[in-house]
Formats: sequence, structure tokens, C-alpha cells
Amino acid sequence: MSVLINGVTKKSIAEKKGIRPGDVLVSVNSHEINDVLDYSFYVKEEKLTLALISDGKAKKVKLRKNEYDDIGLEFETYLMDKQHHCKNKCVFCFIDQLPKGMRDTLYFKDDDSRLSFLFGNYVTLTNLTEHDVQRLIDMHISPVNVSVHTMNPALRVEMMKNKHAGECLSILRRLADAGIQLNTQLVLCPGINDGKELEFSLAELEKLYPSIQSIAAVPVGLTKFRDGLTEIKPYTSETAREVISIVDTFGERCLEKYGTRLAFCADEFYLKAELPIPDDEYYEDYPQIENGVGLWKDLEVSFFDALESCEAETDTESHVSLVTGTAAYPLIKKLAAAATKKFPGVTADVFEIKNDFFGHSITVAGLITGRDLIAQLKNKTHSNRIIIPSVMLRSEGDMFLDSVTKEEVEKELEATLTATPQSDGEALLCNILGV
Repeated sequence: MSVLINGVTKKSIAEKKGIRPGDVLVSVNSHEINDVLDYSFYVKEEKLTLALISDGKAKKVKLRKNEYDDIGLEFETYLMDKQHHCKNKCVFCFIDQLPKGMRDTLYFKDDDSRLSFLFGNYVTLTNLTEHDVQRLIDMHISPVNVSVHTMNPALRVEMMKNKHAGECLSILRRLADAGIQLNTQLVLCPGINDGKELEFSLAELEKLYPSIQSIAAVPVGLTKFRDGLTEIKPYTSETAREVISIVDTFGERCLEKYGTRLAFCADEFYLKAELPIPDDEYYEDYPQIENGVGLWKDLEVSFFDALESCEAETDTESHVSLVTGTAAYPLIKKLAAAATKKFPGVTADVFEIKNDFFGHSITVAGLITGRDLIAQLKNKTHSNRIIIPSVMLRSEGDMFLDSVTKEEVEKELEATLTATPQSDGEALLCNILGV
């Protein structure tokens, strides 16, 4: 296979060597290039020989580079080929619970090991060919993030509706034996893969230590759009406490044995259980913060660290509105109150946005839509600045999940929206103070 070069960076090594857009990259140092993993792995060498096809003719270009230099080749897509589609029909799949009429990209289910390495996406391993597995091992790609859900092969087949889902668990052992670091997640569904099944999964994953770096237990997300789908009950305070008890018992044992808890519950479990979020030390180096594990505590700690280091200035004046989901509302109220206490000239109104779009069982800020913001804030805010978590917007920072744009919300609410990274307490404080 070969890939088309879509662009060449000005004044780059590639441009100086005469490589042009439209040329086709065939190999690097005799290694065939199929996608971004091949390319990023083989161009790390100092001396490179690129085999190309230019104007229908084969040619070779030799170049020498610093290890960290970008040689300057650009491709049509980041992956250099099509993103791999998920082959599973998981009973808890969030995408299957989306209503019709949203933008097409939201309905695409990716299950791509390259995105796991590059961006931290989670993969189920069911898409991997023998070539893919061997390549991960040969290149020693780490870490790989894996959606395990259960270590019971038969149950995994049942939950993922893929007859190969159980046998794919053997890939975990192969990767672990090769020293590939693995972060894993268990999306838990009450009465299905928690309880004794959770205890079994944790025990089996422990056998892969030290390649297993972390295990996240995450509660299933259930929208109101589940007609025709497998019946799954939401977690209650009692059942959430049972999960926490299992994970913490396992974690305490691992902490004593290995010096790490290894397994952690997502913040949602503590909120559903009506239990306090653990201390900062509990989360060690926050290995799965992007999975909602320790996000609450990290924001709280970084905010109060920043607040403590600030000198209270009596002439600081600011009036802002902060919006968040139901889950984080108590925390944001607490942080806003602390800021306004230290800075009397600052007013920070906090608004809890209930998820009317997906259903009130969805409480995280990242799934709040533009239309819910408009409907619940219209004529209620008294500030021309509204602070939102950046996770409400897509990566480009311009649009909410329901395709309502940031500009449309600003126009309706007659205010400027400021997006703040979800776990950056210092940035949140600066935005509250208007710095």
C-alpha cells in the first residue's frame, strides 16, 4: 500500500529535497507505509530513504534529520486512511441512544487502535487483525487503552453482541507479555457485569500487572432514547456503593501489594452513591482523569492552590455566570463562593443545567446541548460573560452536540461564552476574576 502526499510544509526538509504535493509515499527505509503508525514510527530514524512515485515514475529521496524534526509531509487525513468502524453492537452503546437529526459525525462508532495510541481513545480489540496485533508488539506502541467491560469471555460476547469479543481477550495477554502498557475501562451495567462479575474481571486484570497500568470502573450512561434497546437499569445510591466497595477492597489490596491501587471508580459513582469524593492522594498520578476518574478532585485542588497563591485585591471587579451539569453543580458552587469571599468585588452566579435533551439521568457537563443552555438561561443571567466547560463544545470549540453554534448561543443570551478546560482550576479562577 502507499499514501498520497497532500501537502509539503514550506522550507521543510521534504521541500528542499524536491518532494511535492501529489507525490505518493511508498516506503521509508524499505518499510511499507500504510498509515500514520507506520509513518510516525519509521521517520524517527536519523537517516531516511523515502521511496516515492512522482509523475508516475519511481524515485528515491535520501535525507538526514534530527530525531525530533518534522520532515514536512502532509496527508489528506491524519490517519492516512479511513478511520476503523466499530463492529460491535454493545447493549450499553451511547451512540445507539442518540436521537435522529444530529450531525452525521456523532453517529460514527470508532474502534481504532491508532486513535488509542495517538489520542487516548478506547478500543475493544475486536477490530484487530493478526497483522495489527503484531505491529503493536513490534513497534512497542504504548499505551493502548482498552474497553474491556468484562473478563468473562461468554459475558463479553453477550454484552458486545460480537461472537469474537471473548476470544479477543487473549490479545490483552499477548500485549501484556510484550510489555505494552495498558489502561483499561469497565463500563458497568447494574446486574450484568458488576457484583461477582466485577470481582472476577478485576482479579483477571490483576494477573496482567505490571503491564496493566490502571482500571477505571465507569457507570453506564443511559439517555431517554432507549426504545427497542436492551433494558438496563440506572445505578442507585445502594448499587453504586456496592461497586465502590468492590473496587476499593481490590484497590487497597493492590496498594499494599504493588504500591498502586490499580483500580478506581469514576466520580459519577461517588456522586450517585452520595459519598464524598476521595482525597487527592487517593488518585495517585490521576491515570484515568480523561475517563472522569478524579476530575472533580483535580479541579478542586488546582482551584484552591491558585486561589491561595493570589493576593486579595479589593479593587478587583468582575461579574460572571458559570454553568455546569447537575453532577458538578455543588463543586462549582463551592469554588465560586470561595472566590467571591476572597474577592468581594467579584460576583459569580452559578447555574445548574438539567439535561432535557438526553434526559435527566445524564448529569455530566460534556453532554449539555446548546438548546438546553438557551432555554434554561434565557433572561436569567445578569452578566455579559458566561463561563462554560470546554467539553461542552466539539474540539474546534465552535459547536455544541446538537449542532447549535457557540455564536448562536451568544446571540440568544446576549453574552460572551468563555470555555475553560474541565480540570484546570487556575484557568477557571482567572476567568472568574476576569484576568
